[in-house]
Amino acid sequence: MRARVRVDELMDDPAIDGTEHDHALAGLVRLNAWSRSHWLLWPRIAKTARQVNANGRTLRVLDVATGSGDGPIAMAQRARREGINIDWTLCDVSAHALEVARARAAAADITVATVRCDLLREAIPARADIVINSLFLHHCDQATAQIALARMKEAAEVAVAVTDLDRSRTGLALAWLGSRVLSRSRVVHYDALVSVRAAFTIEEARALAQSAGLAGAQFERAWPARWRLWWSRA
Repeated sequence: MRARVRVDELMDDPAIDGTEHDHALAGLVRLNAWSRSHWLLWPRIAKTARQVNANGRTLRVLDVATGSGDGPIAMAQRARREGINIDWTLCDVSAHALEVARARAAAADITVATVRCDLLREAIPARADIVINSLFLHHCDQATAQIALARMKEAAEVAVAVTDLDRSRTGLALAWLGSRVLSRSRVVHYDALVSVRAAFTIEEARALAQSAGLAGAQFERAWPARWRLWWSRA
C-alpha cells in the first residue's frame, strides 16, 4: 500500500449542512454495524467490568470522538443484557453529533453523560477507568495523533483501548464496497476512501503509541482491515 495521504474529510467540515450531516451519520452507523468495529473493544471492556463489578463498583468508560455514539450505545445495550454495570460518558467536539448521540441513547433507553471537548486542543474534562476511541486517529497527522493518545492516557485510570483502520489494499476495497452498499450519502462514499488512505498501519500505530507514552501497549490485527490497541496502567 502506498504512503499515507491525509486530506480533510467532508464530515469534518464545520459548515456541513445539518441534514447532510445526519444522513452521513446514519450511513456510518450502518457501515460500523456491518464492520462490527465497536465489538473489537468489547471483550476487554466486558472482562474489566466484571472484575470491577465483583468488587462492588461500576466501571466507568469514556468514549472520545464518539460521533453519533453508535458504538458505546450498542455496547451499553449488550452490557445491560449481560448484567454488567458500566457508566458511559460520550465526548466529541461536535455539539450536533452529541445531540444525535443523546437522542439515540434515549431511544435505546440508555443513560449516558456527554462532554463537549476538542481532544486535539484541550485536555479531556473528565476521567474514567477506561478511555476508548474508535476510528478517529486516521483523521490526525502524526503529531496530533500523539497528542490524542497522550490525552486519552491522562484521562484513563485503568486502561486505554483504541481501534482504527489499517491502511491496505484490502481495506480500500472493503471501504469502497461497504460505503456504496450501505449508504447513499456522498459524504460517506468520499470519506470512506479518504479514511483508509489516511490510516496508520499497525506498525506506524505501534510507534505512535510508544511516542505518546503508551509503552507496552498490546496490538492485534482484526477483521475487517482493522487494528486494536490495549494499554493498561501498571
